[in-house]
Amino acid sequence: MSLSEKHIIVQIRRQTGRNRAVITGIGNDCAILRLPSGDDTLVTTDFSIEGVHFRRDWHPPRSVGHRCLARGLSDIAAMGGQPHAAFLSLALPPDTPQTWVNAFVSGLLGLAEEFKVPLAGGDTSESPSGILADIMVVGSVPRDQAITRSGAKVGDSIYVTGELGASAATLDLFFSNPQRRPSPGKFMRHFYPEPRIAVGRYLREKKIASSMIDLSDGLSTDLNHICEEGGVGAEIAVSTLPLACIGGSKHPVGLHFALHGGEDYELLFTVSPRVRVPKSVGGVRVTEIGRIVKGGKMWLTSPTSKPVLLKPQGWQHFQRTP
Repeated sequence: MSLSEKHIIVQIRRQTGRNRAVITGIGNDCAILRLPSGDDTLVTTDFSIEGVHFRRDWHPPRSVGHRCLARGLSDIAAMGGQPHAAFLSLALPPDTPQTWVNAFVSGLLGLAEEFKVPLAGGDTSESPSGILADIMVVGSVPRDQAITRSGAKVGDSIYVTGELGASAATLDLFFSNPQRRPSPGKFMRHFYPEPRIAVGRYLREKKIASSMIDLSDGLSTDLNHICEEGGVGAEIAVSTLPLACIGGSKHPVGLHFALHGGEDYELLFTVSPRVRVPKSVGGVRVTEIGRIVKGGKMWLTSPTSKPVLLKPQGWQHFQRTP
């Protein structure tokens, strides 16, 4: 690398914004945050690891930075919260080009500016192999109003925002042709996902969602988290799933990608049958896809066939195929 750790920090600091929640940020041993009085604090952290979450030959550095922060913001959205500050720990191999670092930071801070979330601190280190970025986001939610995974009740309807399967289908396309140089502009949902902060806040403020989670590991796995935490089961109507289209195609992705593909960063939530749900929130499509039922199992239903057991087959770290 052409610049020292000190120069990297100075460069990041120059580009970092401020807001009222950050009293003291980069340049001290700790950041000082002042969160809204009476709120509960939300804290989330997520790794972005080269070879696991991104590949440098496929993902432009700006996209890697954007996706790194999007992961944390999506967690805040899933609780109905408001993000206030982000912290980045970045480990880089010695031969990482400075141009890569600059573009990574630009992508991260671009998304941070969109949501008015300043980068308030973090750490830099040398990595013996591969790039590792750990993002932490601090947010808040009015006291006792956070939407958790455990609130689903039998009879609740199940909804998702946006469309499903785009990110996983994009990766599948690239894996089928590893030499292909992907065009981020044609696959925006994968390279530049949009955290649903405003939707999550709306669902919380209007007291719509009884439980909620973001779709980072795939619908089947994330819905299973809601079922386990609530002690319930679920039925998903296959014909209602909002399938994405990618790369300019008018043909929707395969059902497998919508059910088990991760990194959609949409919101999956449940709603009491007594509550009305709008068809869109802030321009984001909202679709009813099923209902919560008794028991701990998940099922796929169709008008023309018997229910089929739905097993969680989304992304799970450390999972190995026998």
